[in-house]
Amino acid sequence: MVPPVPSPTPPSLPPSRRVRARAARRASPLWRVLGFLFRLLCTPLILLDELVRPLYRPLIARLAALRIMHAFERWIAARSVTTILVLLVVPYVTIEPLKIVALVWIADGWARAGTVLFLLAYLVSFVIIERIYSAGRAKLMTVPWMAWVIVTLTNLRDRVVTALRLDRLKQALRRRVREVRRGLERLWR
Repeated sequence: MVPPVPSPTPPSLPPSRRVRARAARRASPLWRVLGFLFRLLCTPLILLDELVRPLYRPLIARLAALRIMHAFERWIAARSVTTILVLLVVPYVTIEPLKIVALVWIADGWARAGTVLFLLAYLVSFVIIERIYSAGRAKLMTVPWMAWVIVTLTNLRDRVVTALRLDRLKQALRRRVREVRRGLERLWR
């Protein structure tokens, strides 16, 4: 008995038609609404990140300079896109609930413990997620939906910073942090 001959697979769309089809989908009202909701949800997070980043930037810079971090980033860069996505999801799944717990603690009157937990969770998530993201960004940009998320968040961040003049606010915050550091150094001498 002769095995059946498999039917030839239909040729995929040429790249230009795929791009047009994707653009047509994104132009639909549903995609516009979803994009708007995505931007609406991300704007407060971007604002919070931009305001807090000057406080933890020196720590991230020091950690990023460590040889173990360089080795970690090289290891991540050698992984597949799927592995990098999983490595990004795991910290979100584990750390984000801790932030909610910290806010509940603060609301329940445990302000110190809640604040410490929130700051630690925030710091750990940004250190880990930022290192994974920076090491795997090139590969993540090869996934169309992830590229859209990255480009949209970058553009949104730029618009929020420009509209609210956050650069001036961050400069003032940096000056204030330097003043506080100098004051603390004088106290410890």
